[in-house]
Amino acid sequence: MGMTLNIPDSVLQGLRVPEGEIAERLRTELAVALYAQGALSLGKAAELAQMDRMPFGELVGQRGVARHYGDAELAQDLSYARSE
Repeated sequence: MGMTLNIPDSVLQGLRVPEGEIAERLRTELAVALYAQGALSLGKAAELAQMDRMPFGELVGQRGVARHYGDAELAQDLSYARSE
């Protein structure tokens, strides 16, 4: 299941972002905002941003967003570490 988000043309034209970077930038900004609000885990936010977890984690750190790290994230990290 996917979703299409319609952005009004007037908003797109008002963006101070090069046209070829708009979709990527909006995905990244949405992912960071949803992660910051606790609506998405780091892994799912990275997936939304179409980034690997480590670079996405670095990005949220650069933005001053506090990392959410609980039992679920620990279990996920341990599972990943054991599979390598």
